[in-house]
This record gives sequence, C-alpha cells and structure tokens, in this order.
Amino acid sequence: MSPTAVITGASGGIGAATAEALVKAGYDVVVVARRADRLADLAARTGGRAHQLDVTDASAVADFAATLDRCDVLVNIAGGAFDASPVATGDPASWLTTYEVNVLGTLHMTQALLPLLGADGGGTIVNLTSTAASVNYESGGSYSAAKHAAHALSETLRLELAGQPVRVVEIAPGMVHTEEFALNRFHGDRAKADAVYAGVDGPLRAEDVAECVRWAVTLPAHVNIDRLVVRPLAQAAQHKVHRGPIFATTTEEKQP
Repeated sequence: MSPTAVITGASGGIGAATAEALVKAGYDVVVVARRADRLADLAARTGGRAHQLDVTDASAVADFAATLDRCDVLVNIAGGAFDASPVATGDPASWLTTYEVNVLGTLHMTQALLPLLGADGGGTIVNLTSTAASVNYESGGSYSAAKHAAHALSETLRLELAGQPVRVVEIAPGMVHTEEFALNRFHGDRAKADAVYAGVDGPLRAEDVAECVRWAVTLPAHVNIDRLVVRPLAQAAQHKVHRGPIFATTTEEKQP
C-alpha cells in the first residue's frame, strides 16, 4: 500500500506543486483547500483525492480526519500574507485572519492527524513557514508575527514528540514567485505585486519548494530536517536582493 500524504493549501502555488512532486515519489495524495474547482483539476491531473476544507474550522478539520484510514505525511502549506501595512496603521482584522490561516490552521490539522501519524511505524509533519519566521521587515508585521508563531509551534511540537516516531520538519522559503502570494498581499494590485520580483534573476518557483518537501519526507525515517531555509541565489538576506542579471541565460528565458 502506498503511503498517504495530506497537503493543505493545495489549490495552487506551492501546495499544488508539492502534490505533484509527492505523487511522482509514490505517495497517495489527499489535497485539501477551500477552492473545490481547483482541487478537482489537481486531483484529475495527479490521480490524488480532493477534499474541500477550511483549515481554520476546527470542527470541519476533525470531520475530515475521520474520513482517513491512514496518514503518513502531513504537509501544512495553507497560509499567506493579507496586508502590507505598518504596525501603526494595520487592520487588526487582517492580523487575525493571518494568524488564523497560518497558525491555527496548522494547529487544527496537526491535532486532528497526529493519532494517524503516530501509527503504522510513524510519520512526518512538514510545516511551511518563511524566512519571515526569523527576520522581520517593514510593513510585514502581521505575516512575520504569524510565521514566528508557526516556527514556535514546530519547534515546540518537535520537543514534545521526542521519543515518538514522528518527524517535525520546518521549511522556510525566502522569495518565491507564485501566481497569488504578492497579489493577495496587495489586494489585487498587479503593479505592486509585480514590483516585488522586478529585476530578480531567478526567484524561487513553487516547484523548487516542492522539491525541498519531497526531499525532506523521503529521507530515511531516522533523519529529521529540523529547519531548512531556502532562498534564491539573488536573495542573500531578507533585505539584500540583487536586481539585475546573474546568469548568462536568465531563468525566465529557461522556462519552457
């Protein structure tokens, strides 16, 4: 029987790319997200199973968990940034939404699926955070605060599960160019979203992060990647991004 991987936030971006990567690695993939139409397309493309779910709804998460016979890998990807406001003028409602999606969603899924992850020889939890989980930046308060909390959740859970056959992996990407992340943060303002990546020769793609997930979960069971920070070459640090050519042929030109 193939191992089962549950992936949240799978309706696009890193979540969808991770589903495709784990299917290729031999996993029976269960993809969950709020947008049922996109999930159906992904399931049809990968042969996975789709389940519409809002991870911030603890009751719905519990009901979903009850439908599973097994879970070997849980990949908590659902999250995102929903504003780019200074702390002084930030909307508390946006902060709350950011926390609920990035932190409480991860908490609900982890609590619901831990009993299955501890069975059948053990399992792996992968929490996708961000470099914002360790380094702050202007107008990123709500997102950084939430990702700091997700990092704390991951580290604490690893300590609490010591001696049990469940790995806790945190993957913290830097600049990733997906179709929606910056667009959601700037409420649909395409010019502001595009400006984030302007001139960057090779920001990470969803597939790059998905490959990190695949690598971490397919390592031998006794090998735990506590925290993997991954950035594009152009981003030396949170505030140090090179804008201009690096490669003789740009990564954009290499795209099929």
